[in-house]
Amino acid sequence: MDRRDFIVKGGAVSAALLASTSVIGNITASSKTKRVGVIGTGGRGCGLISVTNEIEGMEVVACCDTLPFRLDEGLAKCAKKAKGYADYNDLLKDKNVDAVIITAPFGLHHEIAIAAIDAGKHVYCEKTTVKGYDAVKDLAKKVNNSDVIFQTGHQYHSSRMYTHLVDLIRDGKVGKIAAFECQWNRFSDWRKPVPDPKLERDINWRLYKKLSGGLPAELCSHQIDFVNWVLDATPDKVMGMGGIDYWKDGRETFDNVHLMYSYPEGVKAKFTCINSNKRDGYQIKVIGDKGTLIINQKKAIFYPSVVKKSLIKKEIDGYSGATVQGKMGYGEPIKIEHLEPTKQALIDFRESLITNKKPISNVITGGKTAICVQMGLDAMYNDEIVHWKPSYNIS
Repeated sequence: MDRRDFIVKGGAVSAALLASTSVIGNITASSKTKRVGVIGTGGRGCGLISVTNEIEGMEVVACCDTLPFRLDEGLAKCAKKAKGYADYNDLLKDKNVDAVIITAPFGLHHEIAIAAIDAGKHVYCEKTTVKGYDAVKDLAKKVNNSDVIFQTGHQYHSSRMYTHLVDLIRDGKVGKIAAFECQWNRFSDWRKPVPDPKLERDINWRLYKKLSGGLPAELCSHQIDFVNWVLDATPDKVMGMGGIDYWKDGRETFDNVHLMYSYPEGVKAKFTCINSNKRDGYQIKVIGDKGTLIINQKKAIFYPSVVKKSLIKKEIDGYSGATVQGKMGYGEPIKIEHLEPTKQALIDFRESLITNKKPISNVITGGKTAICVQMGLDAMYNDEIVHWKPSYNIS
């Protein structure tokens, strides 16, 4: 069994064991149930409640949301009777809660996370971690000066498929990297139904700047995090543009964004989100001199730069000769056993709680991605090239 097979198969086995009754060090994972409170029970929050309750040794015991009908939806998802709170501060006072999952609007992450740490609660904070440069540095300092476990919800760090792909890339699979081309396209107005017009900004907060980072924070951030991870670097500068060009409905955040990040050694990374065309949907291309790795949410295929001689036709007519590389180029599927990334991320969170080990997706990795998101927003909204500053560095 080679190193990659060990990582992939071993990761899958450890995940299965941890989900049941794995032993980590001298601690049995099933020995003590981790009691979780979920703050923000909208669509994502309810989804995480369901996933959390599928994991042995984890239980959602409390929910919080300012909207009563959302709170009821969250409580209904709980496997057992859970307490409901309208104010997250009251939930944080609950001594039965060991850790919290923060799935409130992006602009509220910072204040809730700081309050949770002050209350001594461990934190799983959904992406993007926090909004703004100062908030990133403040949160990193708070976590570093505490004993809490803090995991950022960039779940690709937990995906055994993505961790395997990062190993392949770093081992030279695509060769010298020239560029990343990332997209996450949809045909959607991104709106949710509103029972009362007064609740428009509370429910459709993603469309308004006060609480939202728009498409860069909600979608691009996953892929930005991946690029940072692969390169073990942050961008030197960012440029971009976007607009409200299709869904002219009073929203403030762009319905299309086009960002370019320049990394050390000349690597360029492009991130595109369009809400008026879903062709190819989600995709990451890692382009190197040995080939191109194309990744979607469930699989990956490697296309080598050099076509094997055995695949080349002996006779090529005038028409097909122009497109021979495209037709004859073959793809090598990267087959990897892996759990759904969100579930794996929550399993990893529980492992960190048991072992007191820093998560791989933590306040530093998540903070760097949050800074990159803010740079992209500044580049678009201010129509400028934004450079990485020494003051952005966190550790």
